[in-house]
Amino acid sequence: MEQQRPRVILVTDGDIIARTALEIAASLVHARVISRSAGNPTPLAGATIADLVLHAAHDPVIVMLDDNGTWGQGPGEQALRSLVQDRRIRIIGVLAVASNTRYVRGVKVDFSIDRRGRIVDAAVNKYGFRLRSKRKFIFGDTVDILRRLRVPCLIGIGDIGKMKGLDDRHRGCPVTVSALRLLIELDEFSMGDSRNASPLLLVQ
Repeated sequence: MEQQRPRVILVTDGDIIARTALEIAASLVHARVISRSAGNPTPLAGATIADLVLHAAHDPVIVMLDDNGTWGQGPGEQALRSLVQDRRIRIIGVLAVASNTRYVRGVKVDFSIDRRGRIVDAAVNKYGFRLRSKRKFIFGDTVDILRRLRVPCLIGIGDIGKMKGLDDRHRGCPVTVSALRLLIELDEFSMGDSRNASPLLLVQ
């Protein structure tokens, strides 16, 4: 029953650059993107997005959530919570995108992908630079709600499609590709579908 539910990756960014990067990256990791979930802020309710996921050609399916700096719990966070609680789909992980958003509490990540596509046991900033703090907290738009939700894997990442050109679409969005591929591989490993060692053995 568990494997019949479509696998979903949530991404806390929804601007046009993130959308383009995720569409490119998805094509390279054999995933699908709900492009209609893009927007500042998120234009669709969580239930509507879940319906679109169920009609996707195949999984895993990538969904974008964005509050656009809305004070409190904005539409992106509301949709995110709804998706996590929707039992028709299976969330395999979240990419928590760092930004310079002020007055947020942040969320602790399991690890991050830095601007070079490396797995690091730390948080990163919006440029993908590893932070020295040992707390592993990502600060960004649409991430505070994750403090109150249970998700299998929470990965920190810099500003998708940007990071001072290192994740640019003309480069093939390598940082985003690395993050998505890692989430997919971790899920396969946890479900016993992979013959390889856990990719977390590469953590730095």
